[in-house]
Amino acid sequence: MLEQVKKVLDRDVKPVLKSHGGSVKLISVSEDGVVKVKLTGACHGCPLAQQTLVGFVERTIKAKIPEVKKVVI
Repeated sequence: MLEQVKKVLDRDVKPVLKSHGGSVKLISVSEDGVVKVKLTGACHGCPLAQQTLVGFVERTIKAKIPEVKKVVI
């Protein structure tokens, strides 16, 4: 699942975040489907970071990889 998450982040998530001056770094993927990430660039410390995480990052990953249960920072 780790490689799948990396591919989704690289292909579907990072280009969108980059267009807003931010990015995301993969920290870990647990066996029970929890993905841990770190928002970087303009996304780090942004007041809308939680909305970005859940509304975009988590939704995108879960749509491509149903085994993912949640995404946390």
